[in-house]
Formats: sequence, C-alpha cells, structure tokens
Amino acid sequence: MFALVVKFDLFDEDAADSFDTLVADTVRQIAEHEPGTLVYSTHTVDDEPLSRIFYEVYADREAFGEHERQPHIRAFLDRRTEYVESFRVEFLGDGPAKGLPD
Repeated sequence: MFALVVKFDLFDEDAADSFDTLVADTVRQIAEHEPGTLVYSTHTVDDEPLSRIFYEVYADREAFGEHERQPHIRAFLDRRTEYVESFRVEFLGDGPAKGLPD
C-alpha cells in the first residue's frame, strides 16, 4: 500500500465553501473511476475552520500515479489554487504495527 496525508489551509470562508464543493465532485469521480484508490477521506479540522485534511490510501505507488493522471484530479489540482493559501503533503511509510491483530 501507499498512503499520504495532505493539509490544506484555505483563504477564507467563501474559499472554504467553494473548495468543499470542488472536493465533493472530485471525490465522487475518484470513487467511480479509480479502483486502485482504496481510501480517499476528507476531513475538517476541529478549531481550524479554514483547514482540511485528506487521508489517501492507494493499492500501490502505481495506483497513486494513475490517480495523479486522471482528468478530474488534474482539474482539481489546477482549480485548488483559487482557494488554497498553503498546503503540506506527508507521504507515509509503514510503521512498527502494520495492522490490527486478528
């Protein structure tokens, strides 16, 4: 598996509303067209109304590459600059406990 976390900080409330609309449409398309995307979960942040967190899990690095090439993702990446003041991407590696015990 291949995973990452992204934190977006948005310009203002109007930008947050528009960003959330863009994200909802993009996530729908991810679910419909990307079988290698195992988890694509978006979150608000308590006490940070202008922040969003994305948690993304892919079958492997190749599935992530395929995700990045999708037209809906290219459109999202182009449009996010209208709403996002800054962002940070953290690529995740395997930790000491790779899963829950049976």
